Amino acid sequence: MTNSNEYPMIQSMRWYGPDDPVQLPDIRQAGATSVVTALDHVPLGGVWTKDDIIERKKKITDAGLDWDVVESIPVHEDIKTRNGNYYEYIENYKTSIRNLAACGIKTITYNFMPVLNWSRTDLEFKVEDGSKALRFDRTAFTCFDIFILKRKNAKNEYTSETIKKAEQYLNEHSAEELQKLQNNIIAGLPGYQQAFTLEQFKSTIEAYDGITPEQLRENLILFLQEIIPVAESVGARMAVHPDDPPFPLLGLPRIVSTAVDLELLMNAVPSKANGICFCTGSYGVRADNNLPEMIRQFADRIYFFHLRNTKRNEAGDFFEDNHLDGNTDMFSVMKELIVLSDSRKERIVMRPDHGHQMLDDLSKKTNPGYSAIGRLRGLAELRGLELGIRRMMYS
Repeated sequence: MTNSNEYPMIQSMRWYGPDDPVQLPDIRQAGATSVVTALDHVPLGGVWTKDDIIERKKKITDAGLDWDVVESIPVHEDIKTRNGNYYEYIENYKTSIRNLAACGIKTITYNFMPVLNWSRTDLEFKVEDGSKALRFDRTAFTCFDIFILKRKNAKNEYTSETIKKAEQYLNEHSAEELQKLQNNIIAGLPGYQQAFTLEQFKSTIEAYDGITPEQLRENLILFLQEIIPVAESVGARMAVHPDDPPFPLLGLPRIVSTAVDLELLMNAVPSKANGICFCTGSYGVRADNNLPEMIRQFADRIYFFHLRNTKRNEAGDFFEDNHLDGNTDMFSVMKELIVLSDSRKERIVMRPDHGHQMLDDLSKKTNPGYSAIGRLRGLAELRGLELGIRRMMYS
């Protein structure tokens, strides 16, 4: 075994750039040594220039931090549907990979979720201790789908009992509350580059009509076959983020939700540059995902960890729990992460993902899930957990 202090995690936090209410000195004071960030000002499908990358990197290094991981270069919807200007957008993506690598940033996260990067119905769910969390309520989402969005043939995808509950939800909530639900779903989350009206949102969804999970997976594989050779040539590694939530929404296919999904992708493009961002919050929403086992299975392809916890119920609802609570056994996950980093002799980047809005942040404007104090608590808990497990393993 290696020394217990030889390959500790690189402890990072996400930063949404100069306009983020949480600034770089705050992140450094929280105990992180690096940030993950993205150039969200670049139009979707555009090229990340070296000048822009260098400018952002300088802001970070001037604050005494490192930029270790890109999260994320968004994938244009035309690439996912393989329509329109998809080839131009793929070429732009290749250029961005080359430019990032030339600036020393070589771990690049992305996702292939249709239309929505991630989805919650409540951004201010009050938990028992008075803090606020993100929550996904299936009934509320069904109400949005059928009665607010009025998606074509949506009712055919739900049981009569589910529709009845959704209609009851509609009748029990005010117009203002329903508008807030709509905003939460289509415009309420950070890191989301497209601002939709309801009609634009519906139109974007309709672009996926007839696209099956198998076809979407094939489109992802074709995308990877284009970009992975570029990543290999410059020493970069791509890391796919899972679906969030990891089940179909709005009739859209989901293809990165389970171990089977990952196995298909890794086998289809076996290059080590084709890797994984392992999000315990996303995978942990599904009871059929065994997270420690998945880490062992894909140990040589995991390049970045999001560590968060969720609490689910039998109806399929869930909320973001404290990092050491919830349904995910964070002790076992951290133990596997330590074994992974030490066996690879590599310090892997991990960050606390999401956090409760709490204490002073309750009265401040914050990005949903990304307030300062809740993530500070999460990072502190995870740092302590790692140290305790390392001392136990190597004493």
